[in-house]
Amino acid sequence: MAAEVIAARSMNSLHVWLDLAFLASFVLVLILSRRYQALVAGLVGGVVYFAVDYGLFYRVLGTRMVQGADPFWFLWWLSLSYGLTNVAWIWLWLDRDRRALEWSLFIVSGWLAVALLSTSLGSHSRPILISRGTADYHGVMAALLFLGYGYLCVRNIRATDTAQRAPLLWILAIGILVQFSWEAVLAVTGIRNQSWNTLVINSLLETNMGLPYFYLIHRFVTRRRNEAWERVRRT
Repeated sequence: MAAEVIAARSMNSLHVWLDLAFLASFVLVLILSRRYQALVAGLVGGVVYFAVDYGLFYRVLGTRMVQGADPFWFLWWLSLSYGLTNVAWIWLWLDRDRRALEWSLFIVSGWLAVALLSTSLGSHSRPILISRGTADYHGVMAALLFLGYGYLCVRNIRATDTAQRAPLLWILAIGILVQFSWEAVLAVTGIRNQSWNTLVINSLLETNMGLPYFYLIHRFVTRRRNEAWERVRRT
């Protein structure tokens, strides 16, 4: 029987509203700095996260539980929140954006501020409890992780041109650190249930599973369009 990792959170409704304000500011900064590819990737990521979290985990598998809020709208916000920030952040790192440190501090400090402000000021707000079991699909995620990284490993082994090799350590670092960052914020602010097992397994597996595929999509898009969506001229 697969080991069950329960990813649970407790928050209040103020958290949702504060996070929506943070997301609006993040989108505005992306637009003003002309990081259009990262913005579009993040929005697409939010839709994909929602399809998986609400469509698969909640509706099909029944492993996602929501108490204190309408599941459809709550999971739409939750998916947009982490889909937008995670995927846009990943895209900027894959860009090797010269302002990667500033983007990282902006996102992580925003998550931290939203969590602590809602905890301090939202004592009279409606409590919301959510949880998600993982035994039914962590094996599938591990298989997808192996397929993605396995493909890149074989591709690197066969490549004769160093420039064609995927930067595996860079991809791996992004995949682990993005998930670890928000798992750590949730843990230290008391929103996530304290579980070393959840922190480690989710950080190694959940977002990291998609990084080989993100890398290939990013490479395909950026070879044809720049960050401002202008066509790249090949010499």
